[in-house]
This record gives sequence, structure tokens and C-alpha cells, in this order.
Amino acid sequence: ARGAIILAGGRSTRLGGADKPRLEVDGAALIDTVVAAVSTSAPVVVVGPEDLAGPGIRAVRENPPFGGPVAALAAALPLVPDEVDEVWLLACDLPRAVDVVDRLEAVSLAGDVEGVILQDADGRDQPLAGRYRVRALRRAVEVIGEPSGASLRRLLAPLNLLRVVDADGASVDLDTWEDVAAYRASHPTATIEDDERIRS
Repeated sequence: ARGAIILAGGRSTRLGGADKPRLEVDGAALIDTVVAAVSTSAPVVVVGPEDLAGPGIRAVRENPPFGGPVAALAAALPLVPDEVDEVWLLACDLPRAVDVVDRLEAVSLAGDVEGVILQDADGRDQPLAGRYRVRALRRAVEVIGEPSGASLRRLLAPLNLLRVVDADGASVDLDTWEDVAAYRASHPTATIEDDERIRS
């Protein structure tokens, strides 16, 4: 069984505090795009504001709010039943989340492999574009101690991860308005009608 954890609790400081999960790109809110990519997973746990909950989607807040990705993971894992072996771990700002899932879906977590992540063309790991064994994540959270403010890279460093080279940028994330503009310029179907509402 495979679940999904989507991290949507950041401050979006580089987007001027905009409501990033609801930013419309390619005609859909980013959070809806990511949720759709993992539609066959259960449970789907979104870490962020309660109003991101919906049919088949549980929302939980990290403690404290804005405590970072490790705190978000620590809040989400108790909502994942023991019989779920693997989870997707995805950022909420992946406009190509479907491509991320497509790239990693078929990779087997065999033997002692504990996860598979995309690695961008510059050789940087993209840990929030990945799929992990639940027990490995639980163990890593226990080992790291206080999760608030902890480094996600440090949390995942002991894990035995496979890396899939992301040759065409499927793991692109939208951290700044420049990122949003660049993505829209290269994806002409993207829409902008909600920008003013989201910025305000």
C-alpha cells in the first residue's frame, strides 16, 4: 500500500506571503495538481492549513506552525496507518507533479533501498520529489530528535536512497514570482487570472 504526504505549510516568503498552494498554474491550483498526481494513494495527508482538507484528503498542522519540513513530516506520519509501506513525499509547489510520479512510480524499493528521489540536472537532490519507505521515515524522525527547524537533508542523509536523474526538469518548483513567470513562459497554457487575488 502506498500513501502520500504533501508539504503545504510554508510561509511562502519569497512569494511575498502569497497562498502558494492555491496559486493557479496550468489552469489549476498547485495543491490540486499535486493531489491529482497521487490520486491512487491512500491516505493523502496535506500538512498545512486545515482548509486544505477535502474528500480523501486529511490536513494536519506541523507543531509549531511553520516549523519546517521535518516538523511537517513528524506531524503527518502518525496519520499513516502501519499497513502502508511507502509514501510519496511531495512539495505543494510542483506544477509537474504528475511527471514526478510517472518517473518514480516504476522504481522498485527492493532489498535495503529506503527511497527514490529525483536529482536535478545540476546534481542537486530533490527530496520533496520522492517516494520513501514509511518505516525508514519514522526511524529518521525518531533519530533526529526535535523536528522543528531541523534540516530535511540531515534527516534523510542516513537513508539508502536511489536517485533518478531529472533530465527535463519535472521537479521544477515555484518558490518565487520569477519562477512562476519563467514556468508560465515555457508553458503557455498557464493562467494568471488568480494572481492578484492570491497576492492580496
